[in-house]
Amino acid sequence: MTTKKCVFLAGAAGAIGRRLAPLLVASGWRVVGTTRSEGKVALLRELGVEPVVVDVFDAGALRDAVAEARPEVVIHQLTDLPLGLEASKMTAALVRNARLRDEGTRNLVAAAVGAGARRLVAQSIAFVYAEGPTPHREEDPLLPETHPVYGETVRAVASLERQVLAAPLDGVVLRYGLFYGPGTGFDAPVGPGAVHVDAAAKAAELALTRATPGVYNVAEDDGAVTIEKATRILGWDAGWRAGR
Repeated sequence: MTTKKCVFLAGAAGAIGRRLAPLLVASGWRVVGTTRSEGKVALLRELGVEPVVVDVFDAGALRDAVAEARPEVVIHQLTDLPLGLEASKMTAALVRNARLRDEGTRNLVAAAVGAGARRLVAQSIAFVYAEGPTPHREEDPLLPETHPVYGETVRAVASLERQVLAAPLDGVVLRYGLFYGPGTGFDAPVGPGAVHVDAAAKAAELALTRATPGVYNVAEDDGAVTIEKATRILGWDAGWRAGR
């Protein structure tokens, strides 16, 4: 009997994780997925995921969970933002999300390396580029870390990307546009450089086997960012939707 290769999906119950898990299962992967909530265990099982309840900030528990899974690939889809980016909750959420991208990524990278994973695919964002000619390429600078509004977010994004790309494995960073679609609170694009959650999930699935290490913009081709690299190397289509 052939043993399936394993993917460790951190954030399996999130907006992208819920769209991504079925794609991975259908592609023949064994998927071990995390949630912080016992209440989401049944949902993950329905998606074909082996659930693990663990907090990414508990470095020891996370290390043990990843080591037990023995994954070929680790996918970082962890976020901590309110549904629909509800304005009254965003200030606190941005602080939590920044910690997750910095400290949470550090713990996940260490666990992935310790478990012998060969590849790490991580979620980043494509809407903190510095002002300049558009569409933005992956090589373009991000906003300064001293930015009065988004400085903390930029520092955290830069930390996440540095950690993933410097790790002793194949590091792949997907700079996603603003999400819309099921589970996001938005039914349509909310601004330039948006991306549907189905297409975002498909990019992560393709990155498991097709990506060369590096950074990829993953958004709709509306002039905000160039997605030539993702379409050329990953074979990604921004119009991809599940079930059609």
